[in-house]
Amino acid sequence: MDWLTENKIPLGRWIKDFVDFLNDHMAWLFDLISAVLGFLIDGLIDIMQWVPPLLLVAILAAGAFWLHRSWKLVALIVFSLLLIINLGYWQETIETFALVVFATAICMLVGVPVGIASAHRPSVYTWIRPILDLMQTIPTFVYLIPTLILFGLGVVPGLISTVIFAIPAPIRLTYLGVSSVPKPLIEAGEAFGATKKQLLWKVELPHAMPTIMAGLTQCIMLSLSMVVIAALVGADGLGKPVVRALNTVNIAKGFEAGLAIVIVAILLDRVCKQRGRQPQEG
Repeated sequence: MDWLTENKIPLGRWIKDFVDFLNDHMAWLFDLISAVLGFLIDGLIDIMQWVPPLLLVAILAAGAFWLHRSWKLVALIVFSLLLIINLGYWQETIETFALVVFATAICMLVGVPVGIASAHRPSVYTWIRPILDLMQTIPTFVYLIPTLILFGLGVVPGLISTVIFAIPAPIRLTYLGVSSVPKPLIEAGEAFGATKKQLLWKVELPHAMPTIMAGLTQCIMLSLSMVVIAALVGADGLGKPVVRALNTVNIAKGFEAGLAIVIVAILLDRVCKQRGRQPQEG
């Protein structure tokens, strides 16, 4: 056994050298990405903070009613957001909401096309499946270190880490939804002379949409689970009071901030669900 331990493969050093290489030769690119993402997130936060809280609650409730035509959902949104305002976590909630929105948007914009490509080309999914497993199972702090080095303190390394953690969900569920489209449905479309593009937009995606939406809600939940982790690298939001409560053993503050995170998760999950349709089993 000694020969095995004495001849260690320097995987960690190789990764460190690679990160150092990126930091030395491509720092300008990471600085540009950090500046652009930081500007967009801060801009969304500023816009939402400019709107009076009660007016923003009314706008969100009206949007939810327009989507779902449910007074129960409207009442839940109004009561929950008023509770957050009462607890004094409105600003942190907006900051968390902006982080989750951007992380989810990036995950869906990248994940859905990758999932579609994987469903159409099984060899692609064979190659990316181990990568997805690695992204979901590797401890978050492991890839938080290089993102912190490359992007610096702030919301951007938290955003990048959140995307890495959450993006496997939309990829997997989009792949599942598209690949589970019944063959008779595809054959019927081909019989009517549909092109591949028409089959995708008029047959495959409508059939897979409930599963894709399940990937969206799953992505939102995973993004919210990273809120506290993002706070450790300087991202604002509801994670900061949780970290402070942990450091000071403040049970009251920790429970209130945790409750606000749960409320945001529930509301986003309810709003993003398709009305009247349930995700299909794979």
